[in-house]
Amino acid sequence: MRTSRTPAQRRRSSVAVQRAVRAAPPARRLRAWALAAARAGSEITLRVVGAAEARTLNRAFRQRDYATNVLSFAYSRWQGDVVLCHPVIAREAQARGKTLAAHYAHLVVHGVLHLQGLDHLRARAAKRMERAEIRILRRLRVADPYAVK
Repeated sequence: MRTSRTPAQRRRSSVAVQRAVRAAPPARRLRAWALAAARAGSEITLRVVGAAEARTLNRAFRQRDYATNVLSFAYSRWQGDVVLCHPVIAREAQARGKTLAAHYAHLVVHGVLHLQGLDHLRARAAKRMERAEIRILRRLRVADPYAVK
């Protein structure tokens, strides 16, 4: 028996990549990580920025005056932007002994899951989000970012 699907579910997801800084994984890798976490029919823009832009956005939208690693802006159930701050991500990867690619993969997936309404404000929600991240990253052959070494 056929089930009816919405137009958004029939469409492929699309991911646009914008770079305000040069140093970041290739666009094709950023796109692949986002698509692994996106729901069908999503339209996502990934923007890799420097610390000044990340700080400005974090201050304007979260009232926090510092550059953060990832910000997500959902415009609808199917559309949104994920902003990734390269200097913060690079610093965190080095401090945690992770490869830059693994940390980017985690944060791209994390940001896309936020677009879908997942969060980590309460313990139960955080556990649900972590499980989703781990499952998606495993499919991408990226190690569990929460595993203690």
